[in-house]
Amino acid sequence: MKHLNRRHFLGAGLLLGASTLIGKELPAKPIAIPQEYVPPIIAFPEKKPMVAISDRPPLLKSAKGRELFTQPITPNDEFFVRWHLPDIPTFVDLSTFRLEVKGEVHTPLSLSVDDLKSKFEPTEITAVLQCGGNSRKYYKNVGPATHGVQWDHGAMGCAVWKGVRLKDLLEHAGVKESARWVGLNGLEKPAMEETPDFFREMAIAEALEDQILVAYSMNGEDLPYLNGFPLRLVIPGHFADSWVKMLTEITVLDRYQKSFFMDVAYTVPDNDCECVVSGSDFEYKRKPIASMKVKSVIGYPSSDTVIKKGSKVKVAGVAFDQGKGIKEVMISLDGGKSWSAAKLAAENGKYSFRMWTYEWDAKIKGDFSIMARAINRIGNIQPQVDEIGWNAGGYQYNAVDVVNVKIV
Repeated sequence: MKHLNRRHFLGAGLLLGASTLIGKELPAKPIAIPQEYVPPIIAFPEKKPMVAISDRPPLLKSAKGRELFTQPITPNDEFFVRWHLPDIPTFVDLSTFRLEVKGEVHTPLSLSVDDLKSKFEPTEITAVLQCGGNSRKYYKNVGPATHGVQWDHGAMGCAVWKGVRLKDLLEHAGVKESARWVGLNGLEKPAMEETPDFFREMAIAEALEDQILVAYSMNGEDLPYLNGFPLRLVIPGHFADSWVKMLTEITVLDRYQKSFFMDVAYTVPDNDCECVVSGSDFEYKRKPIASMKVKSVIGYPSSDTVIKKGSKVKVAGVAFDQGKGIKEVMISLDGGKSWSAAKLAAENGKYSFRMWTYEWDAKIKGDFSIMARAINRIGNIQPQVDEIGWNAGGYQYNAVDVVNVKIV
């Protein structure tokens, strides 16, 4: 795996800290502020060249930008990558790898990947995987800058996942009456002992739902290494932070165990808007993010696209939600004053991307904003930018998507 040149990351900090180093010897002429850092495009194993936001831990997004979201299934070699901790094995030996099911069960299990494939019924589901901080950079239009990686829409994708139902594993182990929670952990580890593991939990009732998988396949192939090989949890309709990668431990618990990533990170205010109404973010009682919000993203055209007058423009994109299903996608070309229905493609399952298209005759020269807004089957409507609530973590952004184009 290639490594980024960290001098690029440090350059701005060294320059901005120069006054501390040289004190009164600063020249009268102001020092120019360097341009915003632009991540390099690097070819990682099993991936096309990707935008490398970080290499340790790996944070990668497709170099295609919005264009990636003009197709219902995201190819494995362009699927985004988001790890949380820097210590990731560089090799996994399937002959010794085991998935442990333990804790409040009658029969603890130690299963190889071959065991999962041969001893349990295989199940497939098409589902969107979306980082909780996806689209975080657009919170700058709502309030102050948020914490975390300033993702555009690139931290999401849709795949066909194949594996074993978590429910089947738990039932095979025999869940005790004392079971209340299920803890999940993988091979992703911190570099320092003081840093907490990436440990996740779910209530036992949720763990026993039919749609949750321990997946070993993605789009008909073994899971890519950077997307969690050899096993990862799949929780359709939920944000990706709970989809534990390189899954090795399923521990049935008799009580909830407090953990950093459930109780501090990946949390929002526990109120109706899940946002800061007044004061500061962590003055509020917290809750972990879970179900995704209704959302649409424009795949074509991209912002700043120049279109020749008289062209027939096929606006296209994707929409999805937490699994209730997309009812319609509406398009506006006049700043939200009026809306017209886009054409929806066939559904690939209620947890998948729903493709949509809109035919636009570009008859008038000028600058235009294309807006896309999704509505699901239970009436959830994608909010306008000025309707969305702000939170310091920059989680769950789902405001109406906008691209600006020019007709010449």
